Amino acid sequence: MTQKTSLGASLLDELPSDSRHTRQLVRRQMIAEAVMTEGSMRIEDLTERFGISLMTAHRDVDELVSRGLFRKTRGIVTAAATSLIESSDVYRSNRQAAEKKAIAAAAMQFVEPGQAIFFDDSTTVLQMATHLSAKVPLTAITNSLTLMNTLKGMHDVTLLALGGQYYSWCNAFMGRMTINEITRLRADIAFISMSAITDDIAFHQSPEIVDTKRAMFDCAVKRILLADHTKFERRALHSFAALSEFDAVVVDDKTPAIHIDRMRSKDINVVIAKGDGGRS
Repeated sequence: MTQKTSLGASLLDELPSDSRHTRQLVRRQMIAEAVMTEGSMRIEDLTERFGISLMTAHRDVDELVSRGLFRKTRGIVTAAATSLIESSDVYRSNRQAAEKKAIAAAAMQFVEPGQAIFFDDSTTVLQMATHLSAKVPLTAITNSLTLMNTLKGMHDVTLLALGGQYYSWCNAFMGRMTINEITRLRADIAFISMSAITDDIAFHQSPEIVDTKRAMFDCAVKRILLADHTKFERRALHSFAALSEFDAVVVDDKTPAIHIDRMRSKDINVVIAKGDGGRS
């Protein structure tokens, strides 16, 4: 499973020779996998499942929280997003993986060699990285540390890395410094994904992310929104932009027809990514 592999790589790579520390890291890996699977768990349930004390459970969870994997509030550890809190990039990358890959492949129809492109820090946009070598030369501009590491060795891709304050939960840079760098640039296109769509308006839980992505949006000639079908079932606090402000909205083929028909009735350019890699 991808989820277990990624967590294993991040935790088990640090295994020391001391057996107590080894058991501790293995236990934290299992706790991380359990919370990722459930979405959220009570810390008291962790004590029962793993046979550890409440103090040990809190200590293990605090370590995972410090890595940006989870949130902890009122005795509950959460990986899944809420209307106020976004989930970590590790959790998001393992959700709707097939749909995100299909959406990313369909989004490549808007990429042409020679373009300068803003790529946001979303896990959906990240899936475009594997397709970029077919459209080089390109200039990729991103605040995502994950995408920076993916593209840094790609032939004929000029990478412009946006700095600023680092946020571990999304593995990206945001804030005033990041926005200042963005506003000095003008890109041909921006690929953006948000965490929720309500009343045909894109929303996100984080005001910092909204401000950073809005700067990319405002500094690009063309704006493309990538949104899997679950985004239409969620709510978030901060509004970003109406779907009609995007040049295209790329969704997967599991998106209910009621949403597709409604958007198209408003003259929103909807691209449906097919699971087999096609589009309509």
